[in-house]
Amino acid sequence: MTASETITPAPTLDLLARPSGGFAMVAMDQRESLRQMFAAATGERVGDDTLTAFKLAVAREVGPHASGFLIDQDYGFHQVAAEGLIPGGLIVAVDDLRQDPGGPVEDTSIDERVDLAAARRAGAVAAKLLLIWRDDEHRRRRLDVAAEFVRRCAAAGLLSVLEGVAKPAAGQAAFDGPAAIREAAAELAGLRPSLYKAQVPLGGAAPEERLVEECARLDEVIPVPWVVLSQGVERDDFPAAVRAACRAGASGMLAGRAIWSDLVGTGTPGTPGTPVAPALRERAVPRLQRLAGIVDEHARPWSAR
Repeated sequence: MTASETITPAPTLDLLARPSGGFAMVAMDQRESLRQMFAAATGERVGDDTLTAFKLAVAREVGPHASGFLIDQDYGFHQVAAEGLIPGGLIVAVDDLRQDPGGPVEDTSIDERVDLAAARRAGAVAAKLLLIWRDDEHRRRRLDVAAEFVRRCAAAGLLSVLEGVAKPAAGQAAFDGPAAIREAAAELAGLRPSLYKAQVPLGGAAPEERLVEECARLDEVIPVPWVVLSQGVERDDFPAAVRAACRAGASGMLAGRAIWSDLVGTGTPGTPGTPVAPALRERAVPRLQRLAGIVDEHARPWSAR
């Protein structure tokens, strides 16, 4: 190494964490699923401009209270980055989602349009990949995709957030959800992403002590810091689910629907004088603040992992 060369330190999860060492992060990377939510709320199919406007409203009103903020490049990442809307860590979604119109995400791959180096220059500190995990003939291919994602993030100087969502294989008669979540976590978190994002076992629909037991079993197989997502959990159940996960060893949450889903379709996003911004301040921000308090009290600091 010459005198003019320097070593850039590897990023740490402090870039996404609260002072407590836990995570209270907001997910705003939904795409066609958000369009479906608008259709359900308004009875109409909305255009891309409406999706982007809602995401930017969430970024402006809720983002400043989040330790990290996740968004996709098609509907708002570049605007959020350019306007400096997020004081916490900015996360870019790099998953190419495969789903039928009106249906759930069935598979993913790495979106080759996302330039990780350019995202870092724009202000991102991390990238996130959703991977649908199934015990089928494509299991190895999906693991290879996840491993490639972790490698690319490291090469670009970004933290890697790997999200595993376990689903039944085609024709699978019996599906043990908690066991599948654990098996997915063991394989995917074993690839050593910076942070693993896990489903809440039992959809959070169980007494808290039961959730603590299941989350403790999940914690045993995850060798890296981990957080929970809110998809599949009723909004009113999510705070207890976060508390249970954190008591069992999780370091917090990265969630969207539990914070802002009931505000989809409120007013005209992005238009001055409409109700969406006040509604986000009055309803979504307190939800996030409550969750952040739970994280601060119960989460395992990421550095203790």
